[in-house]
Amino acid sequence: MRLSIRVPKPTKKLLLTFSFLFPFVLMMGYFMYRGMAPFGSSTILTVDLGQQYVDFFSYYRSTILSHPTSFFYSFAKDLGGDTLGIFAYYLMSPLNVIILLFPGKLLSSGILILTLLKYGLSGLSFAWMLMKLKLQTNWRVIAFATSYALMGWMIANQLNVIWLDVLILLPLVIYGLIKLLDTKKPWTFICWFTILLIDNYYMAWMVGIFTFLFTIFHLFETNQRFKTNLRSFFRYVGSGIISVLIAACFLFPVGYSLAQSKGTYTETAIKWTTEYFPFNMVAKLIPGSFNFDQMPDGQPNIFIGMLLTIAFLLFMLDSRWSIKSRLVAGLISIFFICSFFLQPLDLLWHAGQFPVWYPYRFSFLFSFWMLYLAAKELTGNFKPSTHSLIIITTFLIIIYVFLFHYLDKLTYITNVEVSFSAAISAVALIWMIVPSNGSPLLYELLFMMLVIGESATNAFTSLNNISYVSQSEFGNYTTQLTKTASKLKEIDSGFYRVGQTFLRTKDDPMQGDYNSASHFGSTLEPSIPSFMGSIGQPDGDGFVTYTNGTQVTDSLLSMKYFMTSKSVVNLSGKTKTVTSLPEVSNKTDLNRQSEVSSDALTKTYKNNSALSIAFGASKAIQSLTLKTKDPLMYQSELYKVLAGDKSASSLFNVQNFDNVTFVNLPSATQITGTIFKRKEILKPAEIKLKFTPKTNGSYYLTLGSALNSDTATFSLNGKELKQYPTYRNTIVVNVASKQKGKPITFTIKLTKQSVWLQNVSLYSLNQSYFNKLNQTLKSENLKVTSHSNTKITGTVNIKKKNHVLMTTIPYSKGWHVKVDGQEVKTTKVIKTFMAVPITKGHHNVVFYYRSPYLIAGLLVSSVTIIGITGIIIYKKRK
Repeated sequence: MRLSIRVPKPTKKLLLTFSFLFPFVLMMGYFMYRGMAPFGSSTILTVDLGQQYVDFFSYYRSTILSHPTSFFYSFAKDLGGDTLGIFAYYLMSPLNVIILLFPGKLLSSGILILTLLKYGLSGLSFAWMLMKLKLQTNWRVIAFATSYALMGWMIANQLNVIWLDVLILLPLVIYGLIKLLDTKKPWTFICWFTILLIDNYYMAWMVGIFTFLFTIFHLFETNQRFKTNLRSFFRYVGSGIISVLIAACFLFPVGYSLAQSKGTYTETAIKWTTEYFPFNMVAKLIPGSFNFDQMPDGQPNIFIGMLLTIAFLLFMLDSRWSIKSRLVAGLISIFFICSFFLQPLDLLWHAGQFPVWYPYRFSFLFSFWMLYLAAKELTGNFKPSTHSLIIITTFLIIIYVFLFHYLDKLTYITNVEVSFSAAISAVALIWMIVPSNGSPLLYELLFMMLVIGESATNAFTSLNNISYVSQSEFGNYTTQLTKTASKLKEIDSGFYRVGQTFLRTKDDPMQGDYNSASHFGSTLEPSIPSFMGSIGQPDGDGFVTYTNGTQVTDSLLSMKYFMTSKSVVNLSGKTKTVTSLPEVSNKTDLNRQSEVSSDALTKTYKNNSALSIAFGASKAIQSLTLKTKDPLMYQSELYKVLAGDKSASSLFNVQNFDNVTFVNLPSATQITGTIFKRKEILKPAEIKLKFTPKTNGSYYLTLGSALNSDTATFSLNGKELKQYPTYRNTIVVNVASKQKGKPITFTIKLTKQSVWLQNVSLYSLNQSYFNKLNQTLKSENLKVTSHSNTKITGTVNIKKKNHVLMTTIPYSKGWHVKVDGQEVKTTKVIKTFMAVPITKGHHNVVFYYRSPYLIAGLLVSSVTIIGITGIIIYKKRK
């Protein structure tokens, strides 16, 4: 006689509770094991989460708690920019309110708690959908929920916490879609899809494509008449349009903002090419198939566990389902797979732009699709046929033979991981073959152990391949940055920008809540990197870093204060820079500025040459076109034209080196433009450029982009020169100031076999000429009387005719200006900044910002909501 233990039936509440707790507790256990704050000395911060998102979360806190106008615009974003795009892409999750409870150095702990909640809520949401649709109603719900919450995409993109809400909302959207198609009730779908559009429009785009595919599958599955299906399809389309119209108050201004920034990088040329050998992606079915190298350029993260993957494949072979529904499901699956290696389809999912890092961001949809079909397959009457098992077993054998054979070419998995997966697959097949009625409890326990155990293994092994920022590195720096920036606000409450010689991330200004000129984000307007690169600052498509300013640019861009790290003297009398404030700039000309505050780690200097955010300037700036690639000549011409100086003189004069010494390199009479190769490959090679300043002015050295941290290291008078490592244009390095008669040696040490000395030139600033032009421009400074991120009020006295009110506010249609109460039309100058026509005399000026298309969006949303409300009331009365 066989002893069969009956499986107790759980309540819905219990299933939902465990579906939340299993992923939450598993991941909390891992974070505790890794000692991540608040459980230890490490943090969850890594890559973009540590270099970008954490600063945006700090910015979110300051916006909500201190200055709400930053929701629309901020001068902490590079030189100033629209921030609706930042909120739309990064910060609109309702769960972010948790961040308000974690100030300063505790922010890393808040992000960990936020991440854990998103793991738990993802499992809860998927479990709720499964039970509402009656796909699974027993203990297996917990296993499915855990697999969903810990899918490969979630683990690989844990650091992209801004995207994770989509896993919470996707099951709710799909439930609403099925309800719409089956019962003609659209409001659940409209509600959740509208929320997703506002929460993260980028993920919503991908989900929108998926709902189209899912609608086709579901309509074929229901096997209704063509006319009925057509009506249902149009009802789906109409509901999607209504969602967009309701969210128009947000989507319209955000869409415009993105069109000026991220949207400019959209691909226009379509190439039908493959991105890699397609069969390589089967490696992503293996637990632990992820490491750092997979972030910038890898295969799609589609792991859900082998048992559920097998169940997904069995759906296509199961005669319980109609041939029509299986055929459509197969075609949709093939479409997904082709999207993972065919460029045009990849671009479609990513809204026309190739991802910068984190490829195949839509792969979570394929994982959902596999889990959905697996849940349909593994119902109570599940019993795979012999021929289905033979096909699946053959397919699995092919996969593992391939993986073992090409293991040396797949650097993100090991022999142990493939062997473990093969063992799991064998046990999963045995589980499917053995009847469940012999021991139902053991049968269900084995299912739970296989699915949850493999999901946990994948999470732990994958995340172990990533390194993280320590709590002291983040916390100490954040505390000091906030302290120094806050002290400056006590000294000066006016409008100004702040430069710095140390930097943890390019979004330090958002972390410390001050105006500056550095930024890293997907919504950066292209005109800003273009301008910054022209004046010798490190720049890229998505970032700018103001670390290489001269006296001229510091003056022009209102850099009124500079924060620097303090050097300390050790017992031997040598100086060293405090490591908690990483230096990225050599700014010798700070010795011309006056110190205004100091503490144990920092000093702050005041730049008396800084211009106001707006000032009177020659009208000639409106027609100025600068084509020079030399950043110092660019600065000279720009500053001269603004000051109305038409002389042939230049602010910067080319200087010769007194002596050049070559070590293990051939001699050359010309330095710049020459390619130098080592004489002896294994010996060090360096070039020493020596000169002695003949004046007390500032001296600057230009370095082309070929001279970077990959090809050479630099030192100044024997001390390592700190320089931000990434730049694509010629940069400017300050090498001397007030050092007349003191020898200067700039050393270039090769790190590779050869180096191109691109654009290596020495210049001196004509100090008296600069002072003269500076005084001319300062005489017509705007005196700011009040300011916020969206409104600046002040007075200005224009002393000359044919002048404009020049600003260093990046041009945007959102900015409006009133001069003496009259609205005036702004113009764009040097392809970057806003200028305002103005007459001679004393004027009151008001700048105010209104997000373009905000009012239009509000109008559309209002009309839509009122119209829908009216229709609902009418139908109820009828």
